[in-house]
Amino acid sequence: MKIKDILAKGQPTLSFEVFPPKTEDKFDSVEAAALAIAQLKPAFMSVTYGAGGGTSRYTVDIASAIMAHGVTPLAHLTCVSSTREKVRQVLDELKARGIENVLALRGDIPADGRVEKDYRYASELIAEIKASGDFCIGAACYPEGHVESENKTADILHLKEKVEAGCDFVTTQMFFDNNILYNYLYRIREQGITVPVIAGIMPVTNAAQIKRICSMSGTYLPSRFKAIVDRFGDNPAAMKQAGIAYATEQIIDLIANRVNGIHIYSMNKPDVAAQIQSSLSEIVR
Repeated sequence: MKIKDILAKGQPTLSFEVFPPKTEDKFDSVEAAALAIAQLKPAFMSVTYGAGGGTSRYTVDIASAIMAHGVTPLAHLTCVSSTREKVRQVLDELKARGIENVLALRGDIPADGRVEKDYRYASELIAEIKASGDFCIGAACYPEGHVESENKTADILHLKEKVEAGCDFVTTQMFFDNNILYNYLYRIREQGITVPVIAGIMPVTNAAQIKRICSMSGTYLPSRFKAIVDRFGDNPAAMKQAGIAYATEQIIDLIANRVNGIHIYSMNKPDVAAQIQSSLSEIVR
């Protein structure tokens, strides 16, 4: 099923993200975790993509396994480290497997700075996917602005380019203050961007995650969230419980304010996904 059709129903939806293994010896354990999350029957599940080999070859396999268990998959595809030939190969394989939803991303610049010359922006990848078949195409958006954008206005204009290239919905980078998203939604609607926006929520279950998040994206942390980390960061069990509770409260507020699409960055943790879903059992049905 196409994700744009799921979202068009106008009902609250809960989806989860998983990532493939980095090495073949981890494939079975990662697949088991993904299928345990699939048993929760979310609206869909996304599978991340590792460019330049490695995890990239497992993305389609995990997505196919999820689909075989009755859950709609969303396969990530990045382009900055891929050639057009590689992208076409992946799209052909997705078609062959019956996977019709793709999240088109530029991808991070590798640490060694080596990138291919075929793509510069996600909008170029979106246009190519659009021309390659009947795919439902998603893209990323950044309520706090992409770290490489000169300002938030420029970032929104880049989002508009993605929509004009053919993307059907967008998913946000994680955020911890819902007011940031509400302000962002107002600004993009003013620019005529009307595609569905899915809110990306990260349940922070250990203090080390916060360090990684802040170093990579500069995400704003509200004082209420900082207090949770300060108080419970040294107690893993308490931090996990508090992090799940914080994420759940975020989701409830979002849905109450008519943000129906919720995507959980679940980090291959079935127990975290299950606890959040259970807490929302009468809200997302």
